[in-house]
Amino acid sequence: MLKGISPILSPELLKILMEMGHGDELCIGDGNFPAASIAQRLVRLDGHGVTEILDAILALFPLDTYVDAPVTLMQVVPGDNVDPVIWKDYEKVIRKHESDKKIENIGRFEFYDRAKKCYAVVATGESALYANIILKKGVVK
Repeated sequence: MLKGISPILSPELLKILMEMGHGDELCIGDGNFPAASIAQRLVRLDGHGVTEILDAILALFPLDTYVDAPVTLMQVVPGDNVDPVIWKDYEKVIRKHESDKKIENIGRFEFYDRAKKCYAVVATGESALYANIILKKGVVK
């Protein structure tokens, strides 16, 4: 363990976060997300929810300032009667670490295609629906 680094972040995930460069993307998937079949690099954090993982990552991980929206969520599929209240928690965490960053929503299959190109995918034990998120890495200033 290290001081100042959340114990939620595994050594494997810390290595991946360090390897990532400006513009690389990281996907954090909920428990229903097909992480293993999509990921180029898969990190399992099954015992944790996305909000706590997002908070731990954003304490170390700068979001891209050169794109309109460095945070992407999966839109609710039309006709699916789900209100992803977890998105409000995400917004609070993002504002805590990166006050002015925009969040965009994209369709389910567009999200899957983008996740396949992500540097890594984090599989979680999150039970909330539509709790998937993609972060675009920025530069440390």
